[in-house]
Amino acid sequence: MEAYSAGPTKAANARTADLDLPVPPPPFPPSPSPSPSTNKKPSFSPLRVLSPMASSHSADEEESSLLPSRSTDPDPHEEEEDDVEERAYDAREKIVVRISGSGDDDAGGVPPFSWRKLWLFTGPGFLMSIAFLDPGNLEGDLQAGAIAGYSLLWLLFWATAMGLLIQLLSTRLGVATGKHLAELCREEYPDWARLALWFMAEVAMIGADIQEVIGSAIAIKILSHGVLPLWAGVVITAMDCFIFLFLENYGVRKLEAVFAFLIATVAFSFAWMFGETKPSGKELLIGVLVPKLSSNTIRQAVGVVGCVIMPHNVFLHSALVQSRKIDPNKENRVREALNYYSIESTVALIISFAINLFVTTVFAKGFYGTKEANSIGLENAGQFLQEKFGGGRFPILYIWGVGLLAAGQSSTITGTYAGQFIMGGFLNLRLKKWVRALITRSFAIVPTIIVALFFDTSDSALDILNEWLNVLQSVQIPFALIPLLTLASREKVMGIFRIGPTIQMVTWTVAALLIIINGYLLLEFFSSEIHGTLLGSIVCIAIAVYAAFIVYLILNGGELSTRLASAIRKRFS
Repeated sequence: MEAYSAGPTKAANARTADLDLPVPPPPFPPSPSPSPSTNKKPSFSPLRVLSPMASSHSADEEESSLLPSRSTDPDPHEEEEDDVEERAYDAREKIVVRISGSGDDDAGGVPPFSWRKLWLFTGPGFLMSIAFLDPGNLEGDLQAGAIAGYSLLWLLFWATAMGLLIQLLSTRLGVATGKHLAELCREEYPDWARLALWFMAEVAMIGADIQEVIGSAIAIKILSHGVLPLWAGVVITAMDCFIFLFLENYGVRKLEAVFAFLIATVAFSFAWMFGETKPSGKELLIGVLVPKLSSNTIRQAVGVVGCVIMPHNVFLHSALVQSRKIDPNKENRVREALNYYSIESTVALIISFAINLFVTTVFAKGFYGTKEANSIGLENAGQFLQEKFGGGRFPILYIWGVGLLAAGQSSTITGTYAGQFIMGGFLNLRLKKWVRALITRSFAIVPTIIVALFFDTSDSALDILNEWLNVLQSVQIPFALIPLLTLASREKVMGIFRIGPTIQMVTWTVAALLIIINGYLLLEFFSSEIHGTLLGSIVCIAIAVYAAFIVYLILNGGELSTRLASAIRKRFS
């Protein structure tokens, strides 16, 4: 195995590795004098020096190291590019997975699987999976369990599988192009469409963030035994943006480790609840394997599917994969990264499915068929659990509160992260991260405090608010999915990594299914909530404009949509 030292000579060694020159590393790397023209701090990576004899044993071995790219000798081309356009991560912030040796040259194939490389690529998929565990999803889980019992577990499984397909496509777009979805929308759509998509993405993110912040505030209220009201919990949760900024200063891997801890906390809390309540294993297995759907559970079924695809999460995942330094011009590097990201994302969503399954089955065991089933929400779920299953070694109310707090805090931080990428990508803003984080946080926190003050009067008020926020999320789904699918289908955007006709058909079918399901939710909601001729007319006009924009997005690019548009023109010409 052959390794080069990290630090000031990193850039030079990387260029040598890329050219594949047979030059052995010097036994004692020189220490260049610091340049007076730069104020950047040198990196402090562990220095590893191996004997030149080690190169004779490295022909069939792999070198894989994780190096921070805060170098005193950055690539001038990357710095010039960073000065021109906003990027998810600056060149000096990216994690460098350096690969050299047999099979890693530009003309070679994809190197063999390595557990170490998988570990180095692990991180973005777990941050993405947090959106599958946010308080809105947990509320959908507990209501599905309480009202439908075990019968919708199969739908939870297939909804997670559909979510995985969409997120893998987001990963493919980000890795193959070196840009995230918001950046590509800025480049590929006219200004009016770009601004409309940005507005929709911001609205979706704000709606999701309100749910997440309210979930955290409810958890704080539970854990403080009611001493801290909902608005105080919102203020405390708002401070996580500064925690986020503090963690970012220590690098991407440290931030990912914190999220891993929060996910582990959520998993441990709800697994404990699952163990304490002991749901039926037989009914659980039947619920996962045997599809069942009745007219009484349609609303819960729509909620289960609708909560899985979060519009801001599609933008987020395509940006998170930019944290690893991958040259999109080198096919074998891109294919290798896609392989590892696919494995990591699959494992992350398997874990999230297990956590959602724990919550659904706990409430199915405790409340299915009871008079309380239709009145359970995030606000009172802990108290219902305590009354039903209290008396254990640790009060189940606080177990629920800890899990809800970890889910809410992790999802609000990733919401701040997504907001930075969305704003920077669509608008190409060159703002400092703390400024962007403060703006993004304010968008959600100010309305959330107002909501907390006005809705902290009853459980039913919060449930009504949650229904409106779910509708808000449903409205935005096409404006993330359709650009993702059309851009991933374009050869000029994706090159050889564009999705083929079969994958296009499958992904468009999934997207259409999700849009139809959410359309049903919207129709049901508006038919019950909107009354009066004037208000109904305004809603009809808004729906017409909304549908026209969706049709424009579908027909604006993508091989499948181009063929469809061509067939329509021939039909009516």
